[in-house]
Amino acid sequence: MAITPAASVAKPDELSFMYFPEDYRWSHGVLIGLNSAPWGGAEIDEVNRIGLRLKGKSGDDTAWFNEWAREARKIEDAGRAHIAAGRKTTGAQYLFRAANYYHVGERFLQPKTDGLAAYKRGVDCFRDAAQLIRRPKIEHVEIPYEGASLPAILIHAEDVGHQGPAPAMVFFDGFDVTKEIQYFKGVPDLTARGIACLIVDGPGNGEAVRFRNQWLHHETERYGTAAYEYLAGRKEIDPKRIGVMAISLGGYYAPRAAAFEQRFAACIAWGAQWDYWEVWRSRFEKIDSGKMPSLSVAWQHLLWIFNVKTRDEAMKKLEGFRLDGVVQKITCPFLMVHGEGDEQIPLPIAQKCFDAVGSKHKTFKLFTREEGGYHHCQIDNASIGTAAMWDWLESVFFKSK
Repeated sequence: MAITPAASVAKPDELSFMYFPEDYRWSHGVLIGLNSAPWGGAEIDEVNRIGLRLKGKSGDDTAWFNEWAREARKIEDAGRAHIAAGRKTTGAQYLFRAANYYHVGERFLQPKTDGLAAYKRGVDCFRDAAQLIRRPKIEHVEIPYEGASLPAILIHAEDVGHQGPAPAMVFFDGFDVTKEIQYFKGVPDLTARGIACLIVDGPGNGEAVRFRNQWLHHETERYGTAAYEYLAGRKEIDPKRIGVMAISLGGYYAPRAAAFEQRFAACIAWGAQWDYWEVWRSRFEKIDSGKMPSLSVAWQHLLWIFNVKTRDEAMKKLEGFRLDGVVQKITCPFLMVHGEGDEQIPLPIAQKCFDAVGSKHKTFKLFTREEGGYHHCQIDNASIGTAAMWDWLESVFFKSK
């Protein structure tokens, strides 16, 4: 009997794997957990156990948090038991998964204060696991920033036979993820190619906003320069081969940083942006008309990261999040990676941004449904997304080696 290919029967605008068919946001959240599996951030069975307990509860974000935290604590306890018994590598593997589950579970909570203890457990699990493994070498660091500091994780480049200091990428979060979640988006594969990676919780993200009251602002170059200068001061890093990348809303962060901090030697926008004010104007229009836009977290998250009380205040903050007049200033090699069926940022927005980028060396990698990686930031197939980015980076950083 002939089997009809899934691509031919799927709805054009449907997320590729709808664990919760009635809820884009929850299904997207499950994929954030699942697609970390290739890099040790999840086991399919564990995520499925969480999902099965949540069936019939779509939209109940307290239930979401409780079940992810429940599984995370179970995995954490098992990991710490392994460590106590001398099985440190096994224990570290458990702690890495627990860290990811804590953070995936906490993302939907509003107010955030309800989940801070679980979030901190995730940070601690990741930190403890990092100290127990040999490869890759992971170092928690602080980035000096405007009289304070930003928390970051430096994953060192592996020795792949290149002489001299290694190239490196600064990797900023997006709208609603964390440096710990970002690690499980292919970073071990990047460092295995001889390229170091500094994952930073910038203002509005991760620990920076939860524990340090560092709110989001549009001048990404302020902390982009801080991250660049931190890496340039490390003897094992080549200051002439430091790039910047970011995911999702990071499609604004990274291009903005590269435009105004021109010592960056490469830039990757993993997902596009152009006019984030207009994105939210359109989203609020849909919400007000009773239509729910495709969002990765509840819309109230926007108020929290800006430390404002009203939508009008948030929209005022968003006026600076526009890339016209900015990306034209980019001179370093530039890569945009986008899914043709991105439900959050439609393809015409990505094309408009890419066309305006001023770099003479620019590449637009568009993933189609047939190829996979068709959805927002390759949420449906992270591995092929990261492979494409890392191949491009090798061509940029090692072309003269």
